[in-house]
Amino acid sequence: MSRSVPFSPVTKIDINGAKLAYDESGTGTAVVLLHAGIADRRMWRGQIPALAQRHRVLALDLRGYGESELPPAPFAHHDDVIGLLDALGIERAALVGCSFGGRVAVDTALAHPERVSALALLGAPVSGTEWSEETEQLWDELVGDVDPEDFAATAAGEVRFWVVGPTRSPEDVDPELIRFAEEMDRRALAAEQALSAIEVGELDPPAIDRLGELRVPVLVGTGADDLADIRRLADRIADEAPNGVRMQDVPDAAHLLPLERPTETNAALLPFLP
Repeated sequence: MSRSVPFSPVTKIDINGAKLAYDESGTGTAVVLLHAGIADRRMWRGQIPALAQRHRVLALDLRGYGESELPPAPFAHHDDVIGLLDALGIERAALVGCSFGGRVAVDTALAHPERVSALALLGAPVSGTEWSEETEQLWDELVGDVDPEDFAATAAGEVRFWVVGPTRSPEDVDPELIRFAEEMDRRALAAEQALSAIEVGELDPPAIDRLGELRVPVLVGTGADDLADIRRLADRIADEAPNGVRMQDVPDAAHLLPLERPTETNAALLPFLP
């Protein structure tokens, strides 16, 4: 992994009044990759070549993130996912989401169940999740107070918390991974600041008490070094979703599991995706 990872040559498409960036590879049944909130579509570089051997793979920059635009108009991320499918003439797709992208994937499946064929959720919270006091204390211990206007310091703190994780030290993690994650997160923080000024639609009621409505196959996985809250939530999703399957936690990996351990991630995704 190089110190600076460029975007692929951009393809943009008009979705619900915004130009959204995405990468497309392969042919076959459709798979949409939805990135973490501290990242952008580049985090899927390790999955696209493998999945594209069997599938039509679409890696989307969510609105405002990466190279996607953010017009000042109300929208919902889960409606944008369906807008992408509509624009490309895709009836149904499997959704693979990491972290915030997993939340968007679940919201999409609940809001538009007829359009989703399967869900793969990696380190994913869901809408309505409340963090434990343990997690709040961990943030104070590992990161502490940072100036939210200082994107570099905030990104360094978030990467320490999420990408390194609570059970490892930065010296245990590939320094190139840390640098790339901080680069992506600095862009993501600017996106979140802009998003805070816009009305972003939320699923109502939220997903946390609706997991039993997920009728499609659901694969749930985490890194063994991710937050305990995330690992407990993965157990809950797999238990409550009627067709849920819990992956074994991947050793020596935290919140950006697909980026940190692409081989293990691909080995789980390939036999699962329809």
